[in-house]
Amino acid sequence: MRAMILAAGRGERLRPLTDATPKPLLRAGGRTLLDWHLSALAEAGFREVIINIAWLSGQIRAAVGDGGAHGLRIHFSDEGEEALETAGGIVRALELLGPEPFAVINGDIWTDYPRERLAPPQGGDLAHLVLVDNPAHNPTGDFALRGDRVDCGSGPRLTFAGIGVYSPALFADQPAVTAPLAPLLRAAAAAGRLAGEHYRGEWHDVGTPNRLSALTQRLAGPAW
Repeated sequence: MRAMILAAGRGERLRPLTDATPKPLLRAGGRTLLDWHLSALAEAGFREVIINIAWLSGQIRAAVGDGGAHGLRIHFSDEGEEALETAGGIVRALELLGPEPFAVINGDIWTDYPRERLAPPQGGDLAHLVLVDNPAHNPTGDFALRGDRVDCGSGPRLTFAGIGVYSPALFADQPAVTAPLAPLLRAAAAAGRLAGEHYRGEWHDVGTPNRLSALTQRLAGPAW
């Protein structure tokens, strides 16, 4: 199975840090966020990784190279000057991702989620999502989880971790234009074709300078 790292965004909430540095190349624990992801994917047995790029894309290309340092083969999906958001970026990269289900990970998170657990959706499911406890910045969550079924109904909700495995069929009618992923996931949930799991380990959304600082302090601890 191939994996994709979403790395094209401008990182508006992280400005001024992202004015001269693309978000995935910000550092925490002495390493870039992108390096953490690539190492984890390689350790889990992935060998081909697609990275979408737009803002300051040359820096990402230079930092990653061909992926050989991680034992990976890297392909870049270049979106030009303006990022296509999550769904648009994935659709643009479908030719590189191939006809089989693939994993997608947001480039601006840090987690100890074991990537070897990522597996293709089962049965007629279109996707399998990793959900986490709601952080302070998203107290109401995104989706409900009932067993392994993800839905948008009432009751307690969890936060989408920005980690999922998708069937290409999820994007069958989506053009390669700027578009978010959430509407496609909600439609799959409404059709009963969205599976998920609740991960209770470490997960950090590095969306602001303060959150990046908090992660840096966490990774300075003895466990890392």
